Amino acid sequence: MTLDQYIDNINKRYKLRNATEHTFRGDLQQLIESLVPGIAATNEPKRQSCGAPDYILTRKDIPVGYIEAKDIGDPDLEGKNKNKNKEQFDRYKASLNNIIFTDYLNFYLYQDGQFITSIAIAEIKGSAIVALPGNFAQFTDIIKNFCLHIGQTIKSSKKLAEMMAGKARLLSEVLEKALTSDEDNREDSTLKEQMQAFKEILIHDITPQGFADIYAQTIAYGMFAARSHDPTLETFSRQEAAELIPKTNPFLRKLFGYIAGPDIDDRIKWIVDSLVDVFLACNVDELLKNYGKGTKTEDPIIHFYETFLSEYDPNLRKARGVWYTPQPVVDFIVRAVDDILKTEFGLPQGLADNSKIKIKRKVDTKATSDSRSKVKEGIIEEEVHKVQILDPATGTGTFLAEVVKHIHKKFEGQQGIWSNYVETHLLPRLNGFELLMASYAMAHLKLDLLLTETGYKPTKDQRFRVYLTNSL
Repeated sequence: MTLDQYIDNINKRYKLRNATEHTFRGDLQQLIESLVPGIAATNEPKRQSCGAPDYILTRKDIPVGYIEAKDIGDPDLEGKNKNKNKEQFDRYKASLNNIIFTDYLNFYLYQDGQFITSIAIAEIKGSAIVALPGNFAQFTDIIKNFCLHIGQTIKSSKKLAEMMAGKARLLSEVLEKALTSDEDNREDSTLKEQMQAFKEILIHDITPQGFADIYAQTIAYGMFAARSHDPTLETFSRQEAAELIPKTNPFLRKLFGYIAGPDIDDRIKWIVDSLVDVFLACNVDELLKNYGKGTKTEDPIIHFYETFLSEYDPNLRKARGVWYTPQPVVDFIVRAVDDILKTEFGLPQGLADNSKIKIKRKVDTKATSDSRSKVKEGIIEEEVHKVQILDPATGTGTFLAEVVKHIHKKFEGQQGIWSNYVETHLLPRLNGFELLMASYAMAHLKLDLLLTETGYKPTKDQRFRVYLTNSL
């Protein structure tokens, strides 16, 4: 389709006087695909109620840009009118790094949230649409460059956290609308099935908004964790992310099994794929290379957590009491506990103590497979480590990580026995509870990175005992 044919088609439909913004969508789709061979302009109005842009432009199934179309003659294509397009346009500009807003005649291009240029290829005169052929060549160049856009390589943890927050916020909004919309009140809704399972297993009274928040943060930080373990920087996908999620976090692995599969809900697929693009533009391992070697401002885990949460939802941060504990305070508390265990409890190894004691606990006699000699009247006796470590509000795992560092110092020159000690005597007694999804995921990532740095080499799959729960 040529530009002359496109405008001729638009004009014919416009003159019918019963056209809406949906009437012209097929024409714009054909025009884009004609101007830029190899680009698929997918028009999916069925997702409109959930807040998705009208078109997703892809090359070999990889999103390269987005188009939001309004009715011909829409007076607010710059998104300045708070009663019309402003909220929606601001949300898209913050979360999608390459987007055009159009009324099919005028086109406004934004990249990385910044206005780039605008151009008109036709105008309304009386009751007709009249072409502006003098702008055709420039428009063609703009569209071709738009489809070739590659996001700026992300080289700072702050930039990545901000971009992740934008995607997660958009994903949360779309999820909440999908869970509460009339069209989703059907029995085969996988999103509602997942929310129901979440209620039964974790938080029984969670709302659609609360679930959408947790789900969005889980995907954002799960993908971050996956990319940090990715040895192939030139490729990344939902499927690859699912394979790379550490086995130390079975909760994330199970969720990403759904995200990676063909049954992912179409209303969120485009945002998840857009998040994949963000991680394709960065080297997470490079961003984290100084992890654990400096002060607060040099710790990207802390930086990520605080920057992401303040960008994603500052009110949530305040409501949950999320505040950073200075590293000198963490160091002092860990050393003090270690000292008290030695001096007051007679344990010379302090936090590194691996002695065990026998305890009795109640069990469900119907569920247990133990023999009668081990179970008597619903009571079982077992051996557990005497020194248990618990952080009931673990955040990103700062205290647990410091405990690992402190204990590791005792194994200098004994690296050969370190891995066995971690597997047998450290991980089974290192416990953390956390209420916020972002910090829960980052705590897993922090411990995984730290143990790898210490030379720990696992011989079996063993999850970290960090749980998403409410300690109160």
